[in-house]
Amino acid sequence: MSNLDTRILFRPFSIRSLELKNRIVMAPMTRLFSPEGIPGEASAAYYRRRAEGRVGLILSEGTVIDRPASRNDSAIPFFHGDAALAGWKNVIDAVHSAGGLMAPQIWHTGAARYINGWEPDAPVESPSGLDSPGDPRGVAMSEENIADTISAFAKAAADAKRLGFDTVEIHGAHGYLIDQFFWAGTNQRTDRYGGATIKERSRFASEIVSAVRLAVGPEFPIIMRVSQWKQQDYGVRVAETPQQMEDWLLPLVEAGVDVLHCSQRRFWEPEFPEIDGSNGLNCAGWAKKVTGAATISVGSVGLDNDVTNAFAGKGSAPASLDRLIERMEREEFDLIAVGRALMSDPDWVAKVENGNYAALEGFNPAALGELL
Repeated sequence: MSNLDTRILFRPFSIRSLELKNRIVMAPMTRLFSPEGIPGEASAAYYRRRAEGRVGLILSEGTVIDRPASRNDSAIPFFHGDAALAGWKNVIDAVHSAGGLMAPQIWHTGAARYINGWEPDAPVESPSGLDSPGDPRGVAMSEENIADTISAFAKAAADAKRLGFDTVEIHGAHGYLIDQFFWAGTNQRTDRYGGATIKERSRFASEIVSAVRLAVGPEFPIIMRVSQWKQQDYGVRVAETPQQMEDWLLPLVEAGVDVLHCSQRRFWEPEFPEIDGSNGLNCAGWAKKVTGAATISVGSVGLDNDVTNAFAGKGSAPASLDRLIERMEREEFDLIAVGRALMSDPDWVAKVENGNYAALEGFNPAALGELL
């Protein structure tokens, strides 16, 4: 990478009230370091270090809304209640003091299980009482549950703005609650929140976005994370065609989403190779094309293997950024999220900006066990 020109990554980007100094986003990564759901000083220092390392926008770990059983591990942080919100206030103040910008990722895990087998005190909730197709877990949500959940997302977003966060991200990916409404295999409802088409199954998410937009006002940016793949099934696809992707995502943009954060395991892989070939648009590229919204791409940036290796306790070595630069130059997407590389190396962005590629670190799975 010695002759690589990375200047395109360091162009500013703005949308609504958000003005970023570069195009690099810290991807949200579950960390499990918030006992009793309250982020502490170690969390504030963790995020501050990434701000000091020149990350353009920091997205927090998933932090859950005020619903019974909204998390699937006891160390996932809340984004509700005085103590947890005071902890998040310390986090955003620390990030701002280092010149950074940040969004909380607000989340509900739905019926998705976690690897350590922890169970909440209340029954888990989901569209149809399923973790995955044919795998019952918890209860199907009533329309009252749905209304209360929509309100809880809006309240969390309003609290994010009140605390001083710069934007907010709604987690709608990876087989968690919102994504379980998108997924035909887990949404078997016959009311207005179900349906045979992805456009019908997008209603729940669209109503969340509309409520969030009302809560935060017209200038506060809203990001939404989406994915084809699920932790329950890496190969599943919500949208099999670009038209289905438009039916899925355009209602979210029309409801108020400004930026679609399109998660895939390897950012360089084309979403619909049968249409535009082996070097075709990736998920974020197609999302941008069919909706006109700004997009964030993500997936194994700067590393030689994908996130499933981390789940297996395996590390990753640094990899070339050539493919990333090529796709940024053709304006396939607007921003790029970096996950595991930033987990191990808080100065990753500064090293890239300074051309210090030899000092880039890979992902060390030991980083999962501490807040570096």
